[in-house]
Order: sequence, then structure tokens, then C-alpha cells
Amino acid sequence: MKTVAIVGVGLVGASFALAIRQAGFTGEIVGVSSSEALSAARKLGAISDSAALEEACRRADLIYLSQPVDRILSTIPRVGPLVAPGTLVTDAGSTKVTIVRKAAECLPHTEFIGGHPMAGKEKSGAEAADANLFCGRPYILAPPSGPPSPHGAAFRDLLGRIGANIVELDAHEHDRTVAFTSHLPQLISTALASTLAHQEKGHLQEIFGPGLLDMTRLALSSEALWASILAENREPALEALDEFQEQLRCVRKAVETNNLGELFSSAKSFASTIRKRPS
Repeated sequence: MKTVAIVGVGLVGASFALAIRQAGFTGEIVGVSSSEALSAARKLGAISDSAALEEACRRADLIYLSQPVDRILSTIPRVGPLVAPGTLVTDAGSTKVTIVRKAAECLPHTEFIGGHPMAGKEKSGAEAADANLFCGRPYILAPPSGPPSPHGAAFRDLLGRIGANIVELDAHEHDRTVAFTSHLPQLISTALASTLAHQEKGHLQEIFGPGLLDMTRLALSSEALWASILAENREPALEALDEFQEQLRCVRKAVETNNLGELFSSAKSFASTIRKRPS
């Protein structure tokens, strides 16, 4: 693998570029993005060159689509006629079903591996990029059936070298899982911050501990980014919200009856389990 084209040089794209450089990749990294994002990425040393999509696709062995989900879906049809034979195309989108389906329609003669690094920040843009963003984090792959090609194997090796933990999932299972583990936390954090914003009590912005900062951190996330994600994964997200709403009823009843034992016990068990996993 000699040339990587990163389409969308924001937080994830620039972090991927920095990560593979740190892991020893010596080839060319070509950025395709807005002029502002490309400028920021150059200052970081994340990219070695920039180009229009057409030229980047012609030059690259690996095309890494790290845009918001809606833009990945609009880019894939443009990439189809442009990619050179043997090029591997992958993405870093937060949903997989619609992206994998679109790739199957538009990239029938090119290998496509759906991807989703479970790593991010409430901040966006190349300025927030971090070479260690993927280290110790799950990196979901929704690959095509059959053994990996040489390029596919090289990409998996690259992910291993940047410290990512590869997990292979069916696209539908991925989307249902992240609705609970990613989308729901975002919506809860946003709802909590919104609840407090609508209160007229005078000291809410002064009297709080670190727990509130922890719980509202995700409320700082980009509305545009999440609108794109939730539009493509609406039904699983609604299912997760329904489940949470039912749990809120249980919480209210537990508080009302002063019977918190079972609630706290099951919650602590899950919270303890995920903290024991490697990170």
C-alpha cells in the first residue's frame, strides 16, 4: 500500500492519517476536503498532499471515506467510476446498513469494507485530531463474504498497527448495537443538558459537580453530524429510546417507593463489566 486518499479530513480522517504515520506508514497521504480542513491537516502534518476526488481516486491504493454519513452516501456513487483496479475503499461512518448497500450498488468491481471506529470526541475538525484516537478502541468492520484480499489483509494489518481492536459484525447487527451504545448516550446527554437549560432556577450553572460535566459532555457534539447519523439509523435509535423510556419509568417507581436496590445492582453490574474490558 503506497498511497492513501482520505476523503473528509476532519477529526477521524486526520486522526487516521496521524495514526498510520505514527505506525510507520511512509507512503503518500492525499487529503480530499474543504480548503479550511486541508489547511489544518497540513499544519498538523496529517497529509502530504491534497487533490480533487477524481485525482485522489486515480492515485490511491486505499480510499478512506471519513465524512458524515449522508456525505459518504453521496460520495460512493462518485467514487465508483473513478477508482483504479485493485483499489480498496472503506469508510468510517457511524451507520453501516445503508452505506454497505450503497457500496454494493455502486462499487460492484471494487472491494469495499464497511468500517466504524468506535472512537471520537465531542469536538470536531482536524484541529482536534489525535494519533492515538483509535488505540485500544473497537474498530468495527462489516466486510464482504469470503477471505480478505491482499489489500483487505493489508488494511487489517494497518488497523492492528494503530492499536485498534478489530471486531467483525453484520451491518444490521452493527446498527442495532450502536443505537444503544452510541446513539442513546448522545441523546440522553443532549436531553439532560436541554432539561437543565429550560429550568428557571437561578443556580444551576453554578452548583454542580464533575458528574454533570461527565454527563453533558456529549451535548457539545455537532448537531449536523448527529442529524445525519440518526436519519440513517432512525428505527434502531427509536427502539433504544423506547427501551430507555421504559427504564425511566422503572427509575421513577424505584424512587417513589424507595426501592433502589435492584436498579442499582443491575446498573452497577453492567457498568463494572464494561470497565473491565481492555480499552
